[in-house]
Amino acid sequence: MSKRTGGPLLKSIPPRSLVGWKIRRALTFRDFPRALEFVDRIGQLADSEGHHPDILIHSWNRVRLTLRTDAIRALSENDFILASSIDRLVASPG
Repeated sequence: MSKRTGGPLLKSIPPRSLVGWKIRRALTFRDFPRALEFVDRIGQLADSEGHHPDILIHSWNRVRLTLRTDAIRALSENDFILASSIDRLVASPG
C-alpha cells in the first residue's frame, strides 16, 4: 500500500477515525471495570494477530486505540485487518 495514496483500504475506515497516517478509535464505557475488560479483550485479540495497537485508558471509563505500523511509519494492511477485528469485537460485547 502506498503511503501517499493510502490505497483502497482507506475507504473502509470512517474518516473520523483517521488521524494523519494512523487509525484512531475512542470508546466510552459505563465504568472502569468494563473499560479494563475491553482492553483485556483487545490485548488477547492483538496478540493472536501479532499486531499490537497503542492503548490508552483515561478518565476512568475511556479507551483510545491507535493503529499504525511503525516499521513503515504508515498504515499497513495489518492495521486495517486489526481495525476490522476490533470493530467486530465492539459490536459483540462480552
